[in-house]
Amino acid sequence: MKAVRYVALAIVGLLILAVAAVAIAVAVIDPNTYKPQIEEVVENKTNLDLILAGDIGWSFIPLGLELNDVEATLEDERLVKLDQLVAQVSFWSLVTMSPRVDTFLLSGLDANLSVDENGTGNWTRVMPEGEEQPQQEEPDAPAETAEEQPEGSGTSEPLNFNVESVEISNARVHYEDKGTGQAFTLEDFTVNASEITLGSSFPLDVSFRFATNQPQFEVQGDISARLAANEALNEFGVSDLEAIFDMNGEPFGGESVRAEIAGSLEANLENETATLNGFTASLADLTLNTDLTVNGFGDKPKLEGSLSIDEFSLKALLAALGQPAIETEDPDVMKAVAFSTNIGGPAGTVELSDLTISLDDTTFQGNASYALANSGIGLNLQGDAINADRYLPPASEEQTDAAAEEAPQGGGAPAEEGDLLPLDTLRSLALDINLGLGELIVSNLTIKEIKSVITARNGVLEVQDFSGKLYEGSFGAKVTLDARTDNPKWSIGSKVNNVQTLPLLTDLAEVDMLAGGANLSVDVNTTGNRISALRSNAKGDINFNLAEGEFTRMNLTRMACQGIALANQESLSTSDWGTSTPFNDMKGTLKIDGNTLNNTDLVAALAGMRLEGDGTVDLAASDLDYEVGLRIVGEIHRDEACRVTEYVENVVIPVECRGDFAEDPAGLCSFDGSRFRDTLKTIAANAAKAKAREKVDEAKSKAEDKVSEKLQEKLGEESGEKVKDALKGLFGQ
Repeated sequence: MKAVRYVALAIVGLLILAVAAVAIAVAVIDPNTYKPQIEEVVENKTNLDLILAGDIGWSFIPLGLELNDVEATLEDERLVKLDQLVAQVSFWSLVTMSPRVDTFLLSGLDANLSVDENGTGNWTRVMPEGEEQPQQEEPDAPAETAEEQPEGSGTSEPLNFNVESVEISNARVHYEDKGTGQAFTLEDFTVNASEITLGSSFPLDVSFRFATNQPQFEVQGDISARLAANEALNEFGVSDLEAIFDMNGEPFGGESVRAEIAGSLEANLENETATLNGFTASLADLTLNTDLTVNGFGDKPKLEGSLSIDEFSLKALLAALGQPAIETEDPDVMKAVAFSTNIGGPAGTVELSDLTISLDDTTFQGNASYALANSGIGLNLQGDAINADRYLPPASEEQTDAAAEEAPQGGGAPAEEGDLLPLDTLRSLALDINLGLGELIVSNLTIKEIKSVITARNGVLEVQDFSGKLYEGSFGAKVTLDARTDNPKWSIGSKVNNVQTLPLLTDLAEVDMLAGGANLSVDVNTTGNRISALRSNAKGDINFNLAEGEFTRMNLTRMACQGIALANQESLSTSDWGTSTPFNDMKGTLKIDGNTLNNTDLVAALAGMRLEGDGTVDLAASDLDYEVGLRIVGEIHRDEACRVTEYVENVVIPVECRGDFAEDPAGLCSFDGSRFRDTLKTIAANAAKAKAREKVDEAKSKAEDKVSEKLQEKLGEESGEKVKDALKGLFGQ
């Protein structure tokens, strides 16, 4: 026991002697006397010129070092300047093997970093050229690998680290790239933290100003929070976070914008979990809120929580951010936008449930999903009603006139055309989309009960169903796009049932020339990735039928009567013809061959007439070249000059429809005088045949009368009558 006591006393004595030696050294040795030697060593070993203008001080309790007014220059330009550096460590914490930094203070740091025209940074010239850094020799391989070490030897003791106070104030870093002219400055950088201990939280305050010149941008930041980390440094936390960033500059059109972040964060690296609690982020009047938990930091994380964006005005947000305003036909739209959803799903898939998107008085609800493995997107979204025309830019007279002036003329060069779709992106898509909308108003059309099912797999995009109700009728379409080659293939099929054309054309293009229930069947195939190629390569058929319809702005009866009156060599007396022509049925087939639509079988049943037509439509030139014939099959009008005689029955009254259908459609069709000459020949032939029949009948009648008279003279009156009746049968009467 005495030996142990002696050893303990010896150790205590040695510690006392060591402490005394350090105390005496601190008290006796003045480090300022070594400043010339320190400056000389730095200048000899580097390209820096070190200037220690201030005092160097050190202390015993706490054990610390203090530097004041230090400057280092490189090639006569200041590289680093420091007003004060204080580093103090609790001496007794070193004795007890539990190091504790008492104070760390850095004040007035000023660093200037630059890159020359050749891309070389000035910090790379600190060491003399050609001087190689000493390389550490590779240590000999250990006798035992990590796997061969005894159990438990691989574990490390938790770090016991404590800092009483950290303070960085008035720090500045300036960076400049002389090759590009880009420069940025971080200044007024301040950090304050205290009672930093692993295993418990501590306060942290940070403030700074950051500015760039390309583009001109400035942000003033203030951040406060409580930070925490465990002793194993695998679990971290941020609580009571409040961060404010005041920004201005070119990206915001010179406006001042505030962004704020608040909430708390916890992360466990060992368990691969992270949690956001009460997290909010705002930019101007846009505020995002979320509570989110992440399990797994690998390829298949699992998310659970909620996300929402408070109602905001998009127009006000753009104005606050200094962005150009969005001009809309209705100035009151885009002023109430909101979003909310729950987040969940299995590992590797992000699923949004109870998804709600609000846009003014329109609400969309549904769900969505995103698969991380193949970027697959699933979306089921149903909306109530939206008037898309309210969101279109207003059309002014100046814009309309400008558009007309810029329209390419017949001899002008065609506008440069680009690809319609990004094929590489389409090939990578994996989509399952189901969209619905109760009512849509677009281009002044009202469409109801819209449904759309879209899928995409391996470069093939399919619109499996696009349907809705339109003007007392319905429509449905299917589209397939095969984008697996650089010349994509399109297949389009559509059916339209009993859509009323008059309100449709009136609302769509203010054209009120055709009424009736339209029935269409479209089957078209084409190839290409540009509009011009799609139109040029189109092949297919359009079968159409209009039941109980009416030409509302043309009177075909008047046109037919004009021809009949000419044939009768009379003038029409009726003045009130009206402006429409009803028909019972009109049908035909349009053959699509590139930009040309051909029709050879147009027929329609009119009062006393049968409409027959054929012709072409050139979509590229907006040109219509169509010939219509009105075949007379019965009485068509009460006007005496329009009476249907045997001369005009079954003849065709010609009507031509020619011109640019992009202009006034009502002026396209008119009586075809040139073709009427052929009609007159037919009428003349009919008249000649009728006169020949009249002469034959007259000759027959005269011969019958002569024979009858002679027989009556010879046979008497009674017998003569009997013979006369027999002669009628003989002459075919």
